[in-house]
Amino acid sequence: MQSSMRLPFALLCTVPFIMVLGNSMLVPLLPKMKEVMSVSLFQVSLFITAFSLPAGITIPFAGFLSDRFGRKIIMAPALILYGTGGLLAGTAALLTARPYYLILGSRILQGIGAGGTYQLAMALVGDIFQSNERAKALGLLEASNGLGKVISPIAGALLGLIAWFAPFFAYGFLAIPIGLAIWLIVREPKQGIGQHRTIESYFGSLKQIFKEKGAGLLACFLAGMTVLFLLFGILSLVADNLEAKGWEGLQIGLLLALPVGSMALTSYLCGSYLQKKNAQILKITLVTGLSVVTGALLLMAFKLPLYLFLIVLIFLGVGTGSVLPAVNTLITSAASASQRGGITCLYGSMRFLGVALGPPVFGLAARGGLFLWVLAAALTFVIALLTAFLVHVREMLPPDLLTQP
Repeated sequence: MQSSMRLPFALLCTVPFIMVLGNSMLVPLLPKMKEVMSVSLFQVSLFITAFSLPAGITIPFAGFLSDRFGRKIIMAPALILYGTGGLLAGTAALLTARPYYLILGSRILQGIGAGGTYQLAMALVGDIFQSNERAKALGLLEASNGLGKVISPIAGALLGLIAWFAPFFAYGFLAIPIGLAIWLIVREPKQGIGQHRTIESYFGSLKQIFKEKGAGLLACFLAGMTVLFLLFGILSLVADNLEAKGWEGLQIGLLLALPVGSMALTSYLCGSYLQKKNAQILKITLVTGLSVVTGALLLMAFKLPLYLFLIVLIFLGVGTGSVLPAVNTLITSAASASQRGGITCLYGSMRFLGVALGPPVFGLAARGGLFLWVLAAALTFVIALLTAFLVHVREMLPPDLLTQP
């Protein structure tokens, strides 16, 4: 990586880090929020959904606008909106006696802002890095996302010692300065941006991509969505169970940091490994990661002691960390610069949908016992089969990436 790109790339890596704080920092505090506001686990889990669902809806529009006008012109204001929503949520909790619905509304505002963040950073990295260095850069981006997942439960728990609503203020203090820095410092390539002058032309080009590569893209979308659905669903369920057993917020945050830490480390290592290997290894890495997730879920069906369950959770993180860099590289490389924002953001919608559905689904299905884990394992097994049969690397990647070691 050229020295002139290090600071801009470091700023782009803060985007997924900050974005993931939007949910992960609240997970260890959900039981406390449930108690303070006298609401149910399902109701408090809607703080996750209220953030993720609007983000998932907003992302495709952000993708179109970024392909039309540029990445950072959308990303920087989106980060500022994200931070503003956090400040509003914290203010509502601080100044009102019944803040639940005000916080819920502020989370929706945050989610709208989040829709223009991580996926556009991913698309911009795809624009900047044109060789196999793209795999390493995307791996670092995903590792930054994972690092946020490691730090955020601990940070959320520590901030919760000050006040249960303190994390909301942290969003504003972090996201707003980063948004301004990206606007002032990051420079983006202009080739391909603004090529499609009408929505009809733009969506026509996306339709052509899906006509040529749709089966492989769909399998990749489902893979990324599913592993995040499972990760956030399981983490929220584990946090609630530990709180019911008398664990404190900081203890819960430290424990949750282990599986997401394994995911972050694996994402970084996979990104570096994929950079040095032939592109065909992407599919092998993807299927292997899904297989590891399937095995971990089957083991969770047994009533394991806590230390064994934690080891299985770490393997779940390893599997997830293997899947995401491979999927990111396949998806960002499947489209040209003029279409990359749209394709990447459609994928981002699927990711956010998975994150949005995970906590409430696992909250409602918490009493499913053995059936819950077997059903989850069956889901990942089916998706592993889909990726094995539908992802054809030679069809999805451009020739220059296929020929590099």
